[in-house]
Formats: sequence, structure tokens, C-alpha cells
Amino acid sequence: MTKKLKEIIKNARKIAFFGGAGVSTESGIPDFRGSGGLYTKGEVFGVSPETVLSNRYLREHPDRFFEYYKTRMLYPKAKPNGAHIALAELERQGKMSAVITQNVDGLHQLAGSKRVIELHGSSLKNYCTGCGKHYSVEYILRSEGIPRCEVCGKMIRPDVVLYGEGLSGRAFADAERAISDSDVLIVGGTSLTVQPAASLVSAFDGEHFIIINGSETPYDRYAELVIREPIARTLSAAVEV
Repeated sequence: MTKKLKEIIKNARKIAFFGGAGVSTESGIPDFRGSGGLYTKGEVFGVSPETVLSNRYLREHPDRFFEYYKTRMLYPKAKPNGAHIALAELERQGKMSAVITQNVDGLHQLAGSKRVIELHGSSLKNYCTGCGKHYSVEYILRSEGIPRCEVCGKMIRPDVVLYGEGLSGRAFADAERAISDSDVLIVGGTSLTVQPAASLVSAFDGEHFIIINGSETPYDRYAELVIREPIARTLSAAVEV
């Protein structure tokens, strides 16, 4: 499988990569629905993790939201793994047109990728809900309880898409365009069950569709290659440096 993937990548003109939480698990960041994922650990504060990570919960229980968010969603010491590094290398080689990610950890950029489309925003970016002043993730982690703006005192929130909020129309359109313009689409580390992000796959009309994921996805039957191996190891072996 890896040998065939390596050949496809070698002959590719324009690759689009669409990834999810599984891309960062080998960097020590847990995924959501996999074995040991955040959503498999049971309720938090008497409700589901999905409820805690919602816009409504942030508004109604900001203290609990940030207690969970700071300890379960932020991993400032995480480093890029072989998958992030391989994708950045493909961009340097002129083959990667865009990395489209559902992750909010910023590891693709840290690895060197320049064109990263963040469908769900970034935990590295935060802003005051009052005056709009921007704050770093370090500021959020240092803050006691609910992070407050130094200028106006209003709550600071992460610039991420929470449950109950819509994706950025611009990001979605950019992702759709990148996928439709590519001759190779590699999907990795995502269950392809979260909509509307998963529907982006339907925009692909190129030659080679590859899925690298530990479990089945609803789109496996459409893929030329389905690889169940760890994504960091797979991409590291398939990309010539």
C-alpha cells in the first residue's frame, strides 16, 4: 500500500490533503472519537464533552468551559510529527496545493506548511469579546478562571468554531476549491462523519483518492487506496525528502 502511495505522490501534479484529529494523535494530542478519545471518556460536569465545547455552554457556564478547555484542548508542548513534516515537505517540493485541517493545534504551520486552511479556527488565536483585542494561547493558559481582557475587562474566547457555530464561509470555499483543483486527494486521520466538513470530499474529481485512517469511513468504498496504518509512519515512508 505504501509503495503504491509513494508512486502516486511522486507522479502527482497537485495534491490536496484533508485531515482531522488523527493527524495529531502521534504528537500526543488525543482525538475525539477514537479509542481513548475525548468523547469516549464520559460526561463532564454532568453533560457530554460536545455540550461543554458549545457556544451556548461558553455563554452560560464560562468558568466550566475554560476549566475543561485549558486542560483537555490545549497542548502547548506538542510538536509536529512525521505526518506534519511530510506534508510540509510536499509543499516545499511544489506538489502540495493546500493542507485542509479540522484541527486547531497549529502543528501544520509549526512544521513549515504555508497554505493551511483551518476549517475550525485555531486555538493559538484568541480575542476579546468586547473590544476585539487579540491574545496568545499562553495568555489563556496563564489566566485564572475566565480569561479577561486587559483593556476592557470582557471575556476572551478562543478563535475556534464551537458546537452551535457555523464554519467560515471563506475557509470552506477555499477548501472546496483546493480539492476540486487537485489531481490527488489524501484524506487522513478523520472519520469523515462531521458535517459539513466531510462533504468537502464530494468536490474531488481528480485521479487518485486516498484515505489513511485507523477505522472505517463512509467514503472508503470510493477510495483507490485505503490504508489503516498510522498516518505519521505512512506519510514519512511515502514522501521523498
